[in-house]
Amino acid sequence: MSIAQAGVLAIAIVCGVTLVAGAFGLKLSRTTSDFYVAGRSVSAGWNASAIGGEYLSAASFLGIAGLVYALGADMLWFPVGYTVGYVVLLVLVAAPLRRSGAYTLPDFAEARLESRHVRTLASLLVIGIGWLYLLPQFQGAGIALSTVTGAPPALGSLIVAVVVLANVTAGGMRSITLVQAMQYWLKLTAISMPAFVLLALWWQSGAAGPNVAPTAGADWGQALSGFGGREHPVYATYSTILALCFGTMGLPHVLVRFYTNPDGRAARRTTLVVLVLLGIFYVLPPVYGALGRIYAGDLVAEGRADSVVIQLPLRMIGGTGGELLAALLVAGAFAAFLSTSSGLTIAVAGVLSQDLMSRWLGGIASFRVSAVLAVSVAYVLAVMAEDVGVATAVGLAFAVAASTFCPLLLLGIWWRGLTAPGAMAGLIAGGATSVAAVGATMFGVSAPGFLGAALSQPAALTVPLSFAVMLVGSRLTRAQLPRHLSQTMVRLHAPEQLHLDRGSYHPERATVRRGNRPSTAV
Repeated sequence: MSIAQAGVLAIAIVCGVTLVAGAFGLKLSRTTSDFYVAGRSVSAGWNASAIGGEYLSAASFLGIAGLVYALGADMLWFPVGYTVGYVVLLVLVAAPLRRSGAYTLPDFAEARLESRHVRTLASLLVIGIGWLYLLPQFQGAGIALSTVTGAPPALGSLIVAVVVLANVTAGGMRSITLVQAMQYWLKLTAISMPAFVLLALWWQSGAAGPNVAPTAGADWGQALSGFGGREHPVYATYSTILALCFGTMGLPHVLVRFYTNPDGRAARRTTLVVLVLLGIFYVLPPVYGALGRIYAGDLVAEGRADSVVIQLPLRMIGGTGGELLAALLVAGAFAAFLSTSSGLTIAVAGVLSQDLMSRWLGGIASFRVSAVLAVSVAYVLAVMAEDVGVATAVGLAFAVAASTFCPLLLLGIWWRGLTAPGAMAGLIAGGATSVAAVGATMFGVSAPGFLGAALSQPAALTVPLSFAVMLVGSRLTRAQLPRHLSQTMVRLHAPEQLHLDRGSYHPERATVRRGNRPSTAV
């Protein structure tokens, strides 16, 4: 069996299993709540596996290894930042967000600030971030298929788009939860088994003693050595860390997962388990990057750094064994593309259906049409932007999320003084500046000195700007606090057992259930 045949078979198996699992989940999807948030009944362990499945994207499976391989030790901040972002999410956001009762980020924005204008702006940002994050998933699928078969990259992107649409439109969040939980364990198996085999071969070859990267150059293993050859490496490094740590809480496909938990306590438990699952996975991609400097040093010059994960078994082992391991990696890569694309499609389609399509269609039909639109636009963007690196595109999505939804969530949850005009001003300031930097990077616009570093890694400037504008704007418009602010803040921070009157807020009507007998909350 050739590598092309093995790769095609691996992709077919992953897509087939995904569709079968999605069809099983369809039997459980009957209501609108099932489609949007899986009936809010997903357990902590199952939800954590699903989050791991959708969060470990093309950047995690192929991009991190490619960055470490091409640019050196500085790139290890990417897996660290991806994981640390969940610590911030656990401590500050997970439980209050679940208690808000919202379906989407725009729902939360409107409930907290009681403003349709803020909701509309939040909806536009969710759609933009979702499309920007879908782009590298489709790109990665094209890279994986092209590496093993020589097929055009657009074909791999199309396969992922079709399978994702079939699952999302059929069963919504119920189906996707089952699929993503399964795919996390498939990805972990697919990346770990070849890694152990390749490390064993490297060790047996006597390479345990010498420099791990003899073809890398003097600065490959040194920290702050240029961050990809850019000027101002210290700024670029810390800006990247800031984007990754605070961007996680602004990713729409991550946050929608916390709405599926039964309560806030389950949301916190979910986040703890996610940290363990991500920590296990992220140990492995840098292994491929380091080994690639020894056995596949030519890929950098050829502009194929993102393919190093799949190329290594073919270079180090060859023959049938190398082809089978490469096919296993292709299967894991496609699982990454499918699971992340599914979560993003759910998030974008949910916003499109509620804020756009609901004018013409209602309920599940609106959701399905929105899913088709979400995937179609992202596919076209992926075909048009083939030259943008997988991990670069993901990092830019994190920067936009950190510059917009991070300030909105943190101030909205923990500061009573946030007003709708202040939030609008901050979202516009952070969103406009970060999106401008993203556009410059994607279209190849370069600049000398610090401006070039700021365009490629804008978060260190745009995140503080967004926070500052929200704070100052809210202080200047303090007379425009939401009418039901007290009731909303109690809902976000009170224990799950606290039940509030749904009309105007009256503290004396709040009750806490103790056993079977309610008592007045003090």
